[in-house]
Amino acid sequence: MSTTPTIKAILTKISGAGRILVASHEGPDGDAIASTLALANALREAGKQVVAYNVDGVPEALDFLPGARELVSTLDGSFDLGFVLDAGELRRAGPQVAERCRALINIDHHPHSEPFGEINWVDEGASATGAMIYRLLSAAEIAISREVAVCIYTAILADTGSFRYSNADPEAFRIAAAMVEKGVSPWDIASGMYENQAAKRLQLLAKVLQTLTVSSCGRLGSVAVTEAMLRETGAGPEHTDGFVNYPRSIRGVEVALFFRQVKDQAFKVGFRSKGRVDVGSLARALGGGGHHNAAGAVVDGDLEEVRASVIAKVEALLGPEVEV
Repeated sequence: MSTTPTIKAILTKISGAGRILVASHEGPDGDAIASTLALANALREAGKQVVAYNVDGVPEALDFLPGARELVSTLDGSFDLGFVLDAGELRRAGPQVAERCRALINIDHHPHSEPFGEINWVDEGASATGAMIYRLLSAAEIAISREVAVCIYTAILADTGSFRYSNADPEAFRIAAAMVEKGVSPWDIASGMYENQAAKRLQLLAKVLQTLTVSSCGRLGSVAVTEAMLRETGAGPEHTDGFVNYPRSIRGVEVALFFRQVKDQAFKVGFRSKGRVDVGSLARALGGGGHHNAAGAVVDGDLEEVRASVIAKVEALLGPEVEV
């Protein structure tokens, strides 16, 4: 695998660093946590002193990952080097990261990623940040153990929607195959991620599906969760991961929305597109960010206000229905 000047610069920084921090964004998804643990585990195995960090910790569905128990949600001391993975913006990694690191490296695959690092390695074409970590470790000629392989495979599996999304490119399959060759069991990973649910998640899902709406044109679907639903079921925000895929799965729906209450008068909106509509640009216009097909933003207001406002904006992007 060829080593780009950017990767060479990153390897030089790693070589000269003593204590290293590896962090990712708040409310972490599978790619964020698995990439964090893949890099942290690999650097530890290479003899480095490494702390894996996430301000919100490891989601319950990913606590099977090697190194998950060592990940911390509070920081002590300073670091010679900090990696911020999959974040898009530095603020999403938490307020302590920048002040505790002498140098930062930003590794990301989100479009319009904020250039906050001393080195900014952003590849919008990468299927997952986990794929970029694989490239980095390969260029460094760091042996990939089964534990690291499990994390890399999980990162790619999560961000490609189990290889169902358009970002499931040839590289994603090649890396996945290489990780299986290193001992990863696809069944074990799939079982850990998708067949190990807490009962309260399904109880919450039952309530969320009652909020399902589909536009009159049939091309826009949405669901919502309120703080009251979370209290009633004992579930947390981490249990809502993937809920947006239910309206997305409806025949004819082009854009799916998931509204999750984050405070009294604010909702986090998750956007999913099947390809024609660029929901990333809409999310950025609302102060958020993301990809063409997957994005998010926080919008102020009560549920009905936020839903009406966002749906109107999405319908404008959808435009009139075209007869085929």
